[in-house]
Amino acid sequence: MSTITSANAAFALAITNLYPSPQNIQGYAADAMFAVDEADIAEIVMGVDGKMSAGYVYSATPMTVSIMPDSPSNTVFETWYNTSRAAADVYSGNATIILPGIKRKYTLKNGVLTKGKALPDAKKTLQPREWKITWESVTGEDYNG
Repeated sequence: MSTITSANAAFALAITNLYPSPQNIQGYAADAMFAVDEADIAEIVMGVDGKMSAGYVYSATPMTVSIMPDSPSNTVFETWYNTSRAAADVYSGNATIILPGIKRKYTLKNGVLTKGKALPDAKKTLQPREWKITWESVTGEDYNG
C-alpha cells in the first residue's frame, strides 16, 4: 500500500564550490517542508480570426524550503546566502528529493538561491525561515529504494 506521508521524504542538496557533497536538509517547519510553484508549459495566442496557436516555452521552477530556526540546515543556506553576497556572484546547486510513500525520485538541476531571510522572525517563538531556490529543471522518475 502506498502512503502520502511526507515524514520520510529525503532532500539532499549540493552547492558547487561550497558543499560539493550533498547535504541532507533537515529540521523542516511544522506545516511546510518544501513547495514548488507551477511551471509555465506553453504560451498561447488567439488570432483575430479565433484560431489558437501554441508553443512550448522553457520555464524555471521556483521552490520554497521552510526550515525551523534551530535546524542545522540553516547553516547550509546561510553559507550559500553569505558567500553569494560577499562574492557578488551566483552559486548553483543540484538536489535530489526522494518521496518513498509514492515511490518517486526528483532530480533538481542548476538551482540558484534567489531569496532568503538573513535571520528568523522573532515572535513568541522564533519562526521558520523560508529559502527560495529557482531550478532550471525538475524531473521525476520511479523510485524503488
